[in-house]
Amino acid sequence: MARWALDDIVHVGRVASRAFCPLQTASTDVTGMRPIPVSDRLIVALDAASIAEAKALVDRLGASVSFYKVGLELTCAGGLPLVEELVAKGKHVFLDLKLHDIPNTVERATSKVARLGVRFLTIHAYPQTMAAARRGAEGASLYLLAVTVLTSCDDADLAAAGYAFGTKALVSRRAAQAKAEGIAGIVLSPEEVSDVRVEVGPQMILVVPGIRQSGGAAGDQKRVMSARDTIRAGADHLVVGRPITRAPDPEAAAEAILAEIAAAQA
Repeated sequence: MARWALDDIVHVGRVASRAFCPLQTASTDVTGMRPIPVSDRLIVALDAASIAEAKALVDRLGASVSFYKVGLELTCAGGLPLVEELVAKGKHVFLDLKLHDIPNTVERATSKVARLGVRFLTIHAYPQTMAAARRGAEGASLYLLAVTVLTSCDDADLAAAGYAFGTKALVSRRAAQAKAEGIAGIVLSPEEVSDVRVEVGPQMILVVPGIRQSGGAAGDQKRVMSARDTIRAGADHLVVGRPITRAPDPEAAAEAILAEIAAAQA
């Protein structure tokens, strides 16, 4: 198996952004968007401190989960071989690196990621960054997702960072820019899904973190919603971490969210 160093992530790249094509047929959801299997709508975030912890969680979840997100922490802990293992097992992988650098670095970095066989890669939704990633994506089968505004941010955080827009306005602006750039999808909070779905139409992939069950702790997330309401608003995929990974029975927690998704699109 290939060994990957951290500089492999930072210094290389060429990834593709294309319209999402589901692997199997399922009922069309209530918004009238493309059919996606219920099992593929849930993406479990492997926000683990070690590879051993992540592998144990994957083993425990078994066949109940088909899609995993590997983020920056696990990648820096040596998670790229794990990504390859998940792909080899037939799992879908969302590599959440949120690339943002000078265009040449972003363009070259995406090509390296494309070789891993993952389904999604995140980049920050800055026009220059998106254009570079799209150039690097030509000819590959990885779908680019542009991150609009992190779900840990609210209007006050954006103002403190010097932005003239509030969260909803900035998400809308970046969604439009991503669509114009030909990016396959975007990452946004549940609060913006319904408006953005109308703005970008049915073909753009909307991937949504910040999913919490009713009464569940929000943690460091500031813009959250239930799985049911988020799917009904027009989301394609839900990213869920702690409500599953820190549950007493992660498999039961995942199954409960999948049931909620199925009910929402029935």
